[in-house]
Amino acid sequence: MTNEEYRENVLKTESVKEVNLDLFTSRLLHAVMGLSTEANELLDNLKKHIFYGKELNIVNIKEEAGDSDWYMEVLLDIINETREKIHHLNINKLSKRYPGQIFKSSSAINRNTDNELSHF
Repeated sequence: MTNEEYRENVLKTESVKEVNLDLFTSRLLHAVMGLSTEANELLDNLKKHIFYGKELNIVNIKEEAGDSDWYMEVLLDIINETREKIHHLNINKLSKRYPGQIFKSSSAINRNTDNELSHF
């Protein structure tokens, strides 16, 4: 399935509810809240594994990864952007942060965010 086909299918199942906000803000809020929820569900899975001794639930991780991807696709549609363009922008940012594309803690701590984000 292509990214375009995936987005088309995602948008067929998006809930767009009137919540006294304009449509853009309502959709953006739904997408960001959904991403936060899915991240917390992943974290809960890991918490139960580490602290309660439960087996790590890989099926749940796959499910939550898919749900997170769903919300991200909605978010990208809202801002009229493609996954490929976001990937490109992110790699450009990281190339500026980590010259030679080599991770260094000092580069992660002492960042020049104006330079990193100048291509956005």
